[in-house]
Amino acid sequence: MLEESRGPKGNEDIWPELPYTAWKDTYATLHMWTQIVGKIELELNPMTNHWWETALLVTPTGLTTYPIYYKNRCFTIEFNFQENLLKICTSDGSRKSMSLESLSVSEFFFELMKLLAELKITVKINTTPQEVPNPIPFQENKANHTYSRQHVKNFHKILLQADRLMKQFRGGFVGKASPVHFFWGSFDLAVTRFSGREAKSFEISDAVNKEAYSHEVISAGFWPGSRNILEAAFYAYAAPEPKGFSTSHEIRPKEAFYNQNTKGYILKYEDVRKADYPDQMVLDFFESTYEVGATLGGWDRRKLERNFH
Repeated sequence: MLEESRGPKGNEDIWPELPYTAWKDTYATLHMWTQIVGKIELELNPMTNHWWETALLVTPTGLTTYPIYYKNRCFTIEFNFQENLLKICTSDGSRKSMSLESLSVSEFFFELMKLLAELKITVKINTTPQEVPNPIPFQENKANHTYSRQHVKNFHKILLQADRLMKQFRGGFVGKASPVHFFWGSFDLAVTRFSGREAKSFEISDAVNKEAYSHEVISAGFWPGSRNILEAAFYAYAAPEPKGFSTSHEIRPKEAFYNQNTKGYILKYEDVRKADYPDQMVLDFFESTYEVGATLGGWDRRKLERNFH
């Protein structure tokens, strides 16, 4: 485990700046690129509960798919942010790559499909982006074309720390829990704990969220800003949300607040990176939002937690 730095000056490399206004164009482009790769997983991987098969995983160098099986072979697609390459690796030793640079979403889409075809992998995806306003089909999107290598590297550094802390948080739970994984629809890294009960009182009309929230959950995560929080932040929410959750006075740290727009608690990334003990701040946030949600929601914490007391 990385030793936590002490003091804001020592956090600069581990918790770098990621100002929304400076990297929003790169963010928008990378969001669409990850959606293209994620939709390949969606088409070729067998369905897993809560859409886990479609997520990406944090690696030391970037983000990767789960292993994807195609006929009698297996392959992965990796965003390598250190080398600024998209890499496709197959189980028979074949390799293809493309440079990550300021390409339009359309150019990225056609180049990736060409590389897959050269590897004799054929896949058709739904080319309409998910969870974004006014979606432009990938093959037509020439508007998003920015790629700042430094901003992407900073984003990846933050993902590494968030991944580390979420895995530490996940380890204290012995009930059903998701992997720590990156959802390309909402462009966030998340980990989810489950009570073990169906979410019978939670009515959702669309098929995607009906599967995602079929059971009671408390989720924690990190994302680089959206909706009315246009800056990087950690978040936590319960679904369905128990009565009293949004008004609890037991949420830590004091910088956290409930955001009605996103229906959950927010801890701004800037508060974390400037803290003397950022690890503890984030873990306090995860633990306190879970404890309040689970207690108010009537979860059987004695059976679900490793060190319940």
